[in-house]
Amino acid sequence: MKRLVLIISAAAALVACNSNGENKTATDTPLTDSLKQEALKDSSNFTTISWVDSTYKNLGDVKKGQVVEIPFLVKNTGDKPLIISSVQPGCGCTVAEKPEKPVLPGKEEKIVAKFNSEGQSEGTHTKTVVVTANTKPFTQHTLTFQVNVTK
Repeated sequence: MKRLVLIISAAAALVACNSNGENKTATDTPLTDSLKQEALKDSSNFTTISWVDSTYKNLGDVKKGQVVEIPFLVKNTGDKPLIISSVQPGCGCTVAEKPEKPVLPGKEEKIVAKFNSEGQSEGTHTKTVVVTANTKPFTQHTLTFQVNVTK
């Protein structure tokens, strides 16, 4: 934990030195991949989360060719900053966006999946996005949505 705090503090100091008078903190700057990986290794920096609006969503009918956004709201319920290191869609028809900055304790952020129904067969499809973060007891969380592709 001391190592991660030291790394984040050093990053904040560097940002402050180069900020041209802007008031920035370590949580105002996106984390590097190495800092994200460090957070996943040090369990003393793990936090807890809750999925505010569920990890499963049924979107109902979606017209073929339509792109739909599926927001998943996550709340940091722990006492350490939440660092989402990756979001991995289960297939090429889905992309996902995550917050690049740490989510402070008590705060909420969105993970947004975008499903492109172009090229999908008609019928029901179930898709997933795997979220990796510095959370306990598990570091991976599966978000699931279902759509019914129609003409």
